[in-house]
Amino acid sequence: MLKKKESEKIQQFVKELSTRPRVIDLFAGVGGLSLGAARAGFDVALAVELDNHAIAAHKINFPQITHLAENIFNLDGEKLLAHAGVAKGELDGLIGGPPCQGFSVIGYRSVVDPRNNLFHKFFELVAECRPKFFVAENVLGILDEQYLAIREKALALVRGQYILLEPMRLKANDFGAPTSRERAFFIGYRQDSVHKMTSLDFDAVKSKRSVTVEEALQGLPSHIRSAWITMEQGLRKVTEMRKTDFSERIVNGIPQGIGDAESIRRFKEEMIVSGCMGTRHSAEVQARYQSLKPGQQDKTSKSVRLKLDGLCPTLRAGTAADKGSYQAVRPIHPTASRVITPREAARLQGFPDWFQFAPSKWHSFRQIGNSVSPFVAEAVLSVIYSKLIASPPHK
Repeated sequence: MLKKKESEKIQQFVKELSTRPRVIDLFAGVGGLSLGAARAGFDVALAVELDNHAIAAHKINFPQITHLAENIFNLDGEKLLAHAGVAKGELDGLIGGPPCQGFSVIGYRSVVDPRNNLFHKFFELVAECRPKFFVAENVLGILDEQYLAIREKALALVRGQYILLEPMRLKANDFGAPTSRERAFFIGYRQDSVHKMTSLDFDAVKSKRSVTVEEALQGLPSHIRSAWITMEQGLRKVTEMRKTDFSERIVNGIPQGIGDAESIRRFKEEMIVSGCMGTRHSAEVQARYQSLKPGQQDKTSKSVRLKLDGLCPTLRAGTAADKGSYQAVRPIHPTASRVITPREAARLQGFPDWFQFAPSKWHSFRQIGNSVSPFVAEAVLSVIYSKLIASPPHK
């Protein structure tokens, strides 16, 4: 039996959850949007993700929420709300990043790519669930003229029911993450439930300073053995970071009920993080990498050496098994003759050190590359949260 204090703590947590605005995260991946939502003050009522490896990692980091491994096309608004345990009309937000390969400038960019239909499906579910707001994230390519018809067809499903902001191009480094990753955000809200918002509200929460690669990687081991390839071998000690706004969010910022208890304990008590796995490079490759100056690209691998005083370029996810399981090009460490580790990639994307990814290096990189930076997610959803919990708008 639970001790009285433990039981009371759980009851208090459940009570607090019931008062938080609730969101559903579609195409949840490893949880970049989910973490941002939780940090902004929301209760993630449901996470939907089809990829088995991604949802398994999501469950580790969000152990107390409901997970659904389901194809979005098999769901309608009624089913989605039922799985979330939310009554019709009571969902606060629907958030998600529909798969973007059909729109990506590094892909085939076909207007008939079947994955483009997932963007439309997201808005179908918005129309059926009637949340107070929605946030959809995608690559910048979706804003191109050739996809105008796809955008308009999807947005027509909610136009008239929601105030639609013009699509916003948001750079992760503007919100305190050490990466130049830029994405398109589609945001809409119900006028009867949310105070007026404009793009200026999101400009107001931008970071006052830029975080460099050097600051982001501070405290992580630079010497990584190529033989460290298993999850257990990737567990390594880190040293304390200099106290900044960035390090505070990397080290702390753990919402109640979020995170794997053992991973958090291991990090807090022993300063051990996961994901410090190496990559086997031949002597020839190491020599090439060693000769590169900061910012230079290796002609063979196309990998770029990171600049200590610069930003990390957009981290790519590579392809899934159905597309050949190709590994994405990874940046080269700024001082070592190797590509970066999953934990270094996580830091550069803005994930905290206690956050967990798949046991394998390949799936870890896919999950990080596919994810929204938690820094951006938290900033965007904090703005919406502040508008949502304010007193009802005057009619």
